[in-house]
Amino acid sequence: MDQELLMKQIVEQVMAAMKTGASAPSAPAACCGDKLTAANFPLAESMADKIKTPTGKDFTSLSYEKMINGELTADDMRIAPETLEMQAQVAESVHREAFAGNLRRAAELIAVPDERLLEIYNALRPYRSTKQELLDIANELDGKYGAKTAATLVREAAEVYEKRGRLKKF
Repeated sequence: MDQELLMKQIVEQVMAAMKTGASAPSAPAACCGDKLTAANFPLAESMADKIKTPTGKDFTSLSYEKMINGELTADDMRIAPETLEMQAQVAESVHREAFAGNLRRAAELIAVPDERLLEIYNALRPYRSTKQELLDIANELDGKYGAKTAATLVREAAEVYEKRGRLKKF
C-alpha cells in the first residue's frame, strides 16, 4: 500500500474516532461551575471550538490535507495539557478519579521531551538506578518541568525500591 494513502487513512481514522464515541449533547454543554461533566463528552463534538493544540492551532483547523501540504507539524497534532485537564474533569464527573489522575499526570509530562521521558521510564525499572539517581530525576521533574505529581511518584518509587531491595547495586 502506498505510504501516503496509509497515512491519510490513519489520520482520517483518528479524526473520525475523535468525533465519535458518544452522542453529542442536544443542549449546550453542561458545566458545574467551571468544571466539565459527562455532558461535554466527546469534547471533539461539544467543545471543538475550545480545543487548541500546544502550538495554539484550533482543533477544528486540523486536517490531513494541511498535514501533507506542510501547514501542520507533528507538534500541531499533539494534545495540549489544557485538553487533558478538560478530559480529567469529565472523568471525575463520572467518578473515574483514578483515570482523571492519570490524565493530569500526563498533562504534567507533556513539557518533558519524549527522549527524556523514555530515559526516565528506563531509570524507573528495578535495579536500573540508585536512590540518589531517582531523587535527582524527581527534582528535575519538579524543578525544571513543574511536574510535581510525577516527581512525587518518583520519590515514592525511590523509597519503595530501597525497602524492597530493587535499587541498582554497585
